Amino acid sequence: MKISYLALTASLLASPALAQDRVPENERRVRSDDIVVTATPTTEQAGAAIQRTPGGVAIVPDTAFKNTPVQHIKDILGYVPGVITQTRMGDDARVSIRGSGLSRAYGIRGIALYLDGVPMNTSDGLVDFFEIDPSAYRYVEVYRGGNALRYGANALGGAINLVTPTGRDTSPLDARIDGGSFGYIKGQASTGGVSGDFDWFATISAQSNDGYRDHSNGNAIRGNANVGYRFSDKVGTRFYVTAARTNQHIPGEVSKASALNAPRAANPVWVAQDQQRNVESVRISNKTSFALGDTALEVGAFYNWRHVDHPIFQYLDFTVDDYGLFARVVDDRTIGGLRNRLVAGANLHNGTIDTNQYVNAAATKGALAASMVDKSRNLSFYAEDSLFVLPDLALVAGVQYLDASRDRRDRFLSNGDQSGRKDFSLWSPKFGLLWDARSGVQLFANISRSAEVPSYDANVITAVNLKPQRATTYEIGTRGASGVLHWDVSLYRSEIRDELQCLTTGPFSACSIINAGRTVHQGIEAGLDATIPVSASGDTLVLTAAYTYSDFNFDGDPNYGNNELPGIPKHYLRAELLYKQASGFSAGPNIEWAPGHYFADNANSLKVDPYALLNLKAGFDLAEHWSLYVEGRNLTDKHYIATVAIAGVAGADAEIFNPGTGRAVFGGVRFTW
Repeated sequence: MKISYLALTASLLASPALAQDRVPENERRVRSDDIVVTATPTTEQAGAAIQRTPGGVAIVPDTAFKNTPVQHIKDILGYVPGVITQTRMGDDARVSIRGSGLSRAYGIRGIALYLDGVPMNTSDGLVDFFEIDPSAYRYVEVYRGGNALRYGANALGGAINLVTPTGRDTSPLDARIDGGSFGYIKGQASTGGVSGDFDWFATISAQSNDGYRDHSNGNAIRGNANVGYRFSDKVGTRFYVTAARTNQHIPGEVSKASALNAPRAANPVWVAQDQQRNVESVRISNKTSFALGDTALEVGAFYNWRHVDHPIFQYLDFTVDDYGLFARVVDDRTIGGLRNRLVAGANLHNGTIDTNQYVNAAATKGALAASMVDKSRNLSFYAEDSLFVLPDLALVAGVQYLDASRDRRDRFLSNGDQSGRKDFSLWSPKFGLLWDARSGVQLFANISRSAEVPSYDANVITAVNLKPQRATTYEIGTRGASGVLHWDVSLYRSEIRDELQCLTTGPFSACSIINAGRTVHQGIEAGLDATIPVSASGDTLVLTAAYTYSDFNFDGDPNYGNNELPGIPKHYLRAELLYKQASGFSAGPNIEWAPGHYFADNANSLKVDPYALLNLKAGFDLAEHWSLYVEGRNLTDKHYIATVAIAGVAGADAEIFNPGTGRAVFGGVRFTW
């Protein structure tokens, strides 16, 4: 049965678990849902914790995506307002929250991505979603904008935390096989269990895809496992291991005319170079938790290794070695007759990227063109305190301090020594309030600062005067429920200095990263959910909608004036209406609609056309073990632009567009026991 994140949010806001936050201290037990001795909170515990955030947040339970042909991160985040996910090829996508990284043609910046609370970004800040297995998670947490201080994150877009099951909340066997258009097939199986104080969980998946476009075939094998042990009711530890191998051909960006008139065609230059992205990765981590009366403590460590074999405009061959430590404390007690909740922590995230670049001769290494070792060091401290001046009103103040360095050692000196080092010291405060207006309804407001250090692909060492991106964000909003209606609404405005833009300059180089000066990102994020009874037997109509309004522009730029920022639609709507029978059958249409033009370049000289996609899905839960599901996507076979690699000034024939996928049907069967 599908349960949306809004329905889960509303049930948690009205639950006794959250209601106890509003009762006197001597009648309330101390709760530390943020940290539990199993080292992985349940969906309900995580939901109760996330609702204490005075800003835009969401938790997406697996019931919203498991019994569907979930292929990539868009299938998880599609109905979270404020999150724009634009597919590129295979299961790769660009994710932007509040305009974060909206100019990126590859990689993602401006969002901190976590797996079970452990960083997935490389130590210089970049991250990709193609390593994740979207059908593997118990739930996904989304912290929009400056609301991710719980993990010490400090990016414009916030943070996303992917949480895997444990042996304490999984089935002994969960298996599925999916298939569909363009040669797509995927199989997955997981298992888990408990033996006394010991529990375990493991999942593995394999997939293959011919791809909608020419030269876009790929395959992947991914695995996740964790093992936990409870030493006592007050101490627990958990070890995590994640491994992935992905191989993906890259069809490349094409002109607007080609994208709309021949959307399956690849860029012939990309084909001639046989551009690919082949990645192997292993991630190992541990989290150990302690319950100490009014205080809960979590400490941990991680190591991430990744090798990337990446023939593009040049042949990139690099290895990433990242490691880190983290500690977080949650203290919930009464001070001077008032309840006070403090979250504080420290993160160390260091790493090395060892890179060789060669001339690319049709996916064969030619002469060496560059060689370097890039080292990143990041040490951050953060704290967020919530003082309940009234039982239902909390004043929130927080701060993050980041001390970072970027150090490059150039080993290819025939074109000069590009070695160097830069250091950064950045403070980011936050203030907010959270009011439980009544049972099931919250109002919130906050002001926050964010700061982002340039990544190595920005030539952070050699670029003249390239600065960190800084932003001040103002936000107000509400979430809650009334009758059958559930809502989540935020209004925000981010005033940004030195926004980092990744401008496409041509097919034979990476994008050129610049500071854009002053820009403004402002918008509305509105989610709506309603479950309407239609029969005495328990049949219902379920409406789910997410609307995102993105009004982004330059602010008096010397080159672009007050032009609109390019990259994403100003208006974006996802909506679904499902008829659900008590017998387990469900069916209904859903739409993806971007009703207005938006721009592909800073000069606002080239537009991207509006589009609307019609989809249809159906599912049937057979007894308690079997589930069948099918989904038709883009049923009208609409030709549209899915992603733009933005430019400063783009001509009509600029090859910066990725076409969206045409008509497709996917389905599958799932067995749990």
